[in-house]
Amino acid sequence: MTASTNSSYTRISVELRPPAARLTLNNPPLNVIDIRMMEELRAALEEIEMRPEVNVVILAGSERAFSSGVDVAAHTPNKVRGMLADFHSVIRSVISSSKLTVASVRRHCLGGGAELALVCDIVYASPDSVWGFPEIKLACYAPVASVALSAIVGQKLAAELLLTDRTLTGEEALAAGLVNGLAEDPETLVAECVQRVSQLSPAALRIAKKAFYAWDSMHFDKGLMRAEQIYNDELMKTADAQEGVAAFMERRRPKWVGK
Repeated sequence: MTASTNSSYTRISVELRPPAARLTLNNPPLNVIDIRMMEELRAALEEIEMRPEVNVVILAGSERAFSSGVDVAAHTPNKVRGMLADFHSVIRSVISSSKLTVASVRRHCLGGGAELALVCDIVYASPDSVWGFPEIKLACYAPVASVALSAIVGQKLAAELLLTDRTLTGEEALAAGLVNGLAEDPETLVAECVQRVSQLSPAALRIAKKAFYAWDSMHFDKGLMRAEQIYNDELMKTADAQEGVAAFMERRRPKWVGK
């Protein structure tokens, strides 16, 4: 079927080529996820969910970056509560989608960008991809990864990634189970996946996915609510969290006070 595009978005591009729909992050140079992008991602996912001819949703970035994460400017005390609600609504839209979700990752995949990729059903990446959760350097943490990452890579590696700012190469991410396959052009693996899915029953795929995540979804939703509450009610009241964000914005080293 001929591809169709939606030109109403400014932070993402949407291409419909049934049985797949492609959502490409488009906020150069590093596809920082700002509030506008969150709103557009949520709207696009809601629209695609209503299309019976689409069985696969592809989330992709650019050759330079999948995404370097959520906009740090949105982490200030007066904005962070609304930002977390908006971003987590996107995460929940991905998780609750009845479509197979596939992430195509090149180069930088960090923070909220890595969280967006890890909640997809399948992830293909390039060998030069870099995975990490650098929020801890700002005296913050990644709520989605705090809840979901251990189930994917194991508790010990997840703790190292979230609490020490360790990053993973594409090869390490593959070995850890964060990535399904590597290719210089991950789109080749995406195309093979879409081809396989095109031969399957859309009804069976939808119901099988619902059953597959039935147990995890209950724990994830409760865990994310708790992680978000701790972020808002405890972390963002610390002087260090406010200093970390301010230091990043002012391009200087933070001065921690430990409270």
